[in-house]
Amino acid sequence: MNKIIALLAVIISIVACNKSSTPAPVPVPPLTDIDGNDYDTVKIGTQFWMKQNLKSAHYRNGDLIPNVTNPNAWSRLTTGAWCWYNNDSAHYAAVYGRLYNWYAVNDPRGLAPTGWHVPTNAEWTTLSTGLGGDAVAGGAMKETGTTYWLAPNTGATNSSHFTARPGGIFGWNGVFGEAGTNGYWWSSTEIDATSAWICDLHYNLGDVNRDPLNKQMGISVRCLRD
Repeated sequence: MNKIIALLAVIISIVACNKSSTPAPVPVPPLTDIDGNDYDTVKIGTQFWMKQNLKSAHYRNGDLIPNVTNPNAWSRLTTGAWCWYNNDSAHYAAVYGRLYNWYAVNDPRGLAPTGWHVPTNAEWTTLSTGLGGDAVAGGAMKETGTTYWLAPNTGATNSSHFTARPGGIFGWNGVFGEAGTNGYWWSSTEIDATSAWICDLHYNLGDVNRDPLNKQMGISVRCLRD
């Protein structure tokens, strides 16, 4: 009888440990965009997300998205465009992907690969809620360590496997900034004629924010499966 009780105790202990451990990410088929760029993907809750920022230079139908590097030209745009951070592909392309204005996000030719889309503000909220709410979701989304994020990279656990990196911003005034400290991602949700909602994460905070941003700004894009 004592042996049976001891065996049951071991089984209960194993089950309890398994329940308390962080669940492994659900494998999702890899994704390739129209330019042949490959992306890892992950299921978080009921959603399927890219694990890297978008790198495509073409719309879904094959049309080229203009690469605009002149600050004055960029500040006057009301159509889609992209650039590398600091116009430097050697240092930033593989790490952070391209920066897009919101007009590229909203273009009817489709910025995301087939079967995917740029998330709405509500879909960003679903992600945050599923990760415990805005106060802690940022840490669950940020890649750990200080290879890409400036120290202290507050709260970063990447428990969601979203693997967010701080790609910075290209301002409408032609100034690049904040790579390594802050990450910004477009939503497809418009606020008014000049602004749209974004999701943003910061090196010194463990929370996640959703804020308005001028449509002319250049920031990162993550895509969500339809």
